Amino acid sequence: MSEEESEYKITQLLVPEEMAQYISKGGPLSKQSENFEERKSQIELLKNITDAFNKNQITAFEAGTGVGKSFAYLIPSMVWALSNDEKVVISTGTINLQQQLSEKDVPLAEKILGKKVKAILLKGRQNFICLRRLQDVSAERDLFNTELDSLDRIVEWSKKTKTGSRSELTLDFTESLWSRICSESDACMGMRCPFRERCFIMRAREEAESCNILIVNHHLLFADIEARMYGAGYEDTAVLPAYKRIVFDEAHGIESAATSFFSESVNRFKILKQLNLLYRQRKSSIAGYIFTLQAISETPDITENISAAVSEIKNNILNLEIAALDLLHDNFTMKLDRMTQASFSPVISLLLTLGNSIMSFTGCVRSIMEGIDEEYQKEGAYWETKSILHHLEDTANACKNFSVWEEKPETVFWIQKQRLSVESDQENPYYVVFTQTPLDISKMMNAGVYEPMSSVINTSATLQIQNTFDYFLKRTGISFAEPERIKTAVFNSPFPYDKNVLLAVPDDIPFPQSLEFQGAVNMAVVKLIKAAKGRTLVLFTSYESMKATFLATKSYIYDMGIELMKQGDDDRFRLLDKFKYDDSSVLFATDSFWQGIDVPGNSLSQVIIVKLPFTVPNDPVFSARCELIEKRGGSSFAELSIPEAIIKFRQGFGRLVRRSSDKGAVVVLDKRICTKPYGKKFFDSLPETKKIYTHLDEIVEEVSSLLNSDE
Repeated sequence: MSEEESEYKITQLLVPEEMAQYISKGGPLSKQSENFEERKSQIELLKNITDAFNKNQITAFEAGTGVGKSFAYLIPSMVWALSNDEKVVISTGTINLQQQLSEKDVPLAEKILGKKVKAILLKGRQNFICLRRLQDVSAERDLFNTELDSLDRIVEWSKKTKTGSRSELTLDFTESLWSRICSESDACMGMRCPFRERCFIMRAREEAESCNILIVNHHLLFADIEARMYGAGYEDTAVLPAYKRIVFDEAHGIESAATSFFSESVNRFKILKQLNLLYRQRKSSIAGYIFTLQAISETPDITENISAAVSEIKNNILNLEIAALDLLHDNFTMKLDRMTQASFSPVISLLLTLGNSIMSFTGCVRSIMEGIDEEYQKEGAYWETKSILHHLEDTANACKNFSVWEEKPETVFWIQKQRLSVESDQENPYYVVFTQTPLDISKMMNAGVYEPMSSVINTSATLQIQNTFDYFLKRTGISFAEPERIKTAVFNSPFPYDKNVLLAVPDDIPFPQSLEFQGAVNMAVVKLIKAAKGRTLVLFTSYESMKATFLATKSYIYDMGIELMKQGDDDRFRLLDKFKYDDSSVLFATDSFWQGIDVPGNSLSQVIIVKLPFTVPNDPVFSARCELIEKRGGSSFAELSIPEAIIKFRQGFGRLVRRSSDKGAVVVLDKRICTKPYGKKFFDSLPETKKIYTHLDEIVEEVSSLLNSDE
């Protein structure tokens, strides 16, 4: 018998019916909650997840709002981890859900099980303070004249904190300061560090080794998967301790999270920040890690070479940005392809020049480091420089990749103009970001996740498109797995959507492409907000449209005692808190607010969806993915545009009902949902509700009647 077979034989399988008892009527969960209601869909989901652990399956389980999917996966995950001395990773897309799992759901699940289960919420390195780096920065106080108070308070906090986690800090400080004092893998001295006994990241990792449940975000999980794919293997600790089973909650966001993680970007600030740490000139003085290293290096003084190399890099950055802004002209983004290749040529040439000048500079610095005796290599400056060189060389390679773009058909290369600040009248208000993004993460997901893992549970409220999982399975790579390992199922929401929700579309509003559309939206939003007496979330696909409607609405209802808030006016979490606790306010928002918002009760009684959330065709990554589909003989509109829009639309719709007693209206101001053939796919992907397609004034009356009938 092989070692693998031996391990399989001693696996302790779980009995689905026994697991279900924990959350059934008369079971432990019912005794923990006064308002307990047995949910059949939750029990079925739990049984299916238990089966997936037993049978080493890869699942796509859609669980509607109110099913209670957290306990449906926590119970079998925790029992499996205890019974088999394994770790189970639970990966989520939002901080809110991670905190809910860690602070609320896991402790309650322990009570339900009657067993202590060790769980930890793990964060990336950069969320922790590094005591060695903090000490070094404290010795360079002149660099932080405007933040000395913050620095001193962080030093005091570092002496008392048990976790070293940034989330504990309530004071304001800049990202620039935090980036100099947080933990960073390349700057880590490991066992050589004088602070290793107090190291917060080491403590967290040691604790994780003894835990059964690891709660992470998708980004941290992909960092671990990347390390394992490129050498760390699957049996030992990489970024996370070894594990064989993953639960992806909020799994509809996997492709987006993986795409973001595996993208690489370059911009002038990224480069200059690293350069300034090594070499900076301030009036008559010169400083930086290079001078500390030169003083302890046996390499002949090459400060003049370094100075010339830094000047060359800065000059190359300037030339590159001028050329890129000239290329973009009035556009904000541009994709490198056969159509734009000739126009891109000067920019590609300058990127190559910049990459070469960075490599020349890092070569000079490395020659200084090679002359440093081993006993001096414990200096903080040595490790900081090592980290900076790694970042700069990655940047140089990213620059050079643009010149070989044709050799990388699975990657899209693109540039984007970004605003430096809200004041657009300054002389040079923009900078340029140069990005390379993977077009298809499905093969990577299959090779890095599904093949090496024993079980992978994917669950979300929005995985299907018109009653099929095909889109999700294909985009995330599950379709590459053996068919017998794949399991899909739907667990419907127990909420009475048919009684409590009105879905309305006005038939007398212009189509979105009409010049009259924005004005009509402004008036419709005003009328609908008045009908609902506030308590409305207005979702846009365009920031400019959101601003226009916000300003128009403000002038009409300023005297009604309804507070209007818009995305960008305050921190996301503070905005949501205000909205949640004020039952007459209105929140105007775009992209990220379509999902992850949980506002139960009267504060959110109406969702207005201004336009169907189709991705704009000139988005570089989206258009490149469309081209790839067309090249393979498919229809990009049917295979990508519509499915992406439906998933986002379902997320927006899902903001309204968060508990069984919630009622309200979803008003869609885009009548294409009723007039275009694809509109049926949007309707078919929603729960059954009362629907009306009529004049706006009639909808306003219906909304007013529905929401004010109890008053």
